[in-house]
Amino acid sequence: MQHSHDAFDRPGGVARGRLLSPLGYRDFRVLWAGMTVSLLGDGIFIVAIAWESYVLWNAPAALSIVSIGMTVPTIVFLLFGGIVSDRYDRRLVMAWADGIRAAAVAVLAALVLTGSLHFWQLVALVAVYGAGTAFFTPAFEAIVPELLPDAELPAANALDQFVRPFALRLVGPVAGGGLVALSAGVAFAIDAASFAATFVAVLAIRTRRQVNRDTQLSTLAAIGEGFRFVRARTWLWGTLVSAAIAYLVFLGPAEVLLPFIVKNELHASAGTLGLVLAAGGVGALGAAAFVGRREHPRRDITIVYATWTLATLAIAGYGLATAAWQLMIACLAFNALEAAGTILWATIKQRHVPGDLLGRVSSLDWLISIALLPISFALTAPVADAFGARATLIGAAILGAVVTFGAYLLPGMTDVEREPGPLVPAPQR
Repeated sequence: MQHSHDAFDRPGGVARGRLLSPLGYRDFRVLWAGMTVSLLGDGIFIVAIAWESYVLWNAPAALSIVSIGMTVPTIVFLLFGGIVSDRYDRRLVMAWADGIRAAAVAVLAALVLTGSLHFWQLVALVAVYGAGTAFFTPAFEAIVPELLPDAELPAANALDQFVRPFALRLVGPVAGGGLVALSAGVAFAIDAASFAATFVAVLAIRTRRQVNRDTQLSTLAAIGEGFRFVRARTWLWGTLVSAAIAYLVFLGPAEVLLPFIVKNELHASAGTLGLVLAAGGVGALGAAAFVGRREHPRRDITIVYATWTLATLAIAGYGLATAAWQLMIACLAFNALEAAGTILWATIKQRHVPGDLLGRVSSLDWLISIALLPISFALTAPVADAFGARATLIGAAILGAVVTFGAYLLPGMTDVEREPGPLVPAPQR
C-alpha cells in the first residue's frame, strides 16, 4: 500500500475518468451496495437526531450535549477498535459494530413512537451508537485496500465521496426532513432497518486476509507501534494535530448552530434543514465527480490543505446567511471543498501506510482529529450565548482556516509528495 507515482497514469486509476471502475471487483461492489442503503438511513438519522434534540430541549446546549454523548465513546474506543480491526476478521468487526448501532437506534425509535423518550435516554443511546462507530470506521477504512489493487484506490475514494454525500447528505436528509414531519420515531426505525444492508453485505465478502493472532504484539505494544509510525511522519502527525485544533474551533459551532439557526432564526422546518444539508450533498457529489475524472496529483498534500482551508472559511457563510438559500450555498461550498480534500487524503494514507498498520493508523487518524471535539461541543453553547450564534460561526471559520493553513507550513509537511513506494498485489475481480 505504499505510494507509487507510476500508478497515477495507469489504466484503472482515475486518470481516464473511470469513476465506476472499482465496482468491477465483486467484493468492493457488494460492500458498497450495502453501504449505500445504510448511508441513506444515516442521512435520515442526521436530521431526526438534530430535530428531536431541540424538540426535547430547545437550546443550543441540547444538541451540544447529544453530540458530546456520541463523540466521547467514539474517542474512548477508537484505539481499541483499530487494534481489533488489525487483529481480527474485519468483516466480522464491521458486522458486530453495525449490529450494536442498529440496536441503539431501534430502541430510540421505540421510545419516540411510544412518547416515552427522555433527554437522558437520548444521550445514552447515542453513546452506544458512538461506541459502535469506533469499531466500524477503522475496520471499513482498512478493508478497502484489501478489496482493490493500488491503482484503483483513487477511483474508490472518489466513488466513496460520490456515493456517501449522495446518500448521507442529499437523499437521506431530504427523506429525513419529510419523515420527521410525520414522525421522528418512524425516521429512526427506518435508519435502524437500513443497517441490515451493511450487515448482510460485509458477511458476503469473501475472506482473504489471514491473521495469526498468536504472533501479535500485546495491546500496548500494538498501540505504540502505530504511534511511532505516525510520529515519524510530519504529513501524518501534523495533519492530525492541526485537524484536532481546527475541529475544536469550528466543527462544534457548525454542527450545533446550523440546525439552531434554521429552527429559531429563520423559523423554518425540519424539511428546510434537510434541504440545506442536501445542498452539501450536491457539492460533495460535484467534487467527487470532478476529482474522480482526474489523476491523483503529485502535489497532493498541497491541494489537500488548500481545499480544507477554503472549506473551513466557507463555514462563515452560515453566520452571514439570512435566508435558507444562502445557507444552502454555504453548505454546498463547504462540502464540495471538504470532499475534494478528503478523497486525496484517503488515497495518500492508503498508499503510504502498510496494510498491517492501516487499522491502527486509521483509528489514530480519527482519535486525534476528534479528540477535542467534545470540548468544542461543550464550548459552543456558552460562546453562542455570549457572542451570538452568527458571530460564533464567523469567528470559528476564520480561526479554523488560520490553524489549517498554518499546519501546511510545518517543515517536512510536503516531503511525502516525493516518496514513491511499491505496489501491493492486485486482488482478483
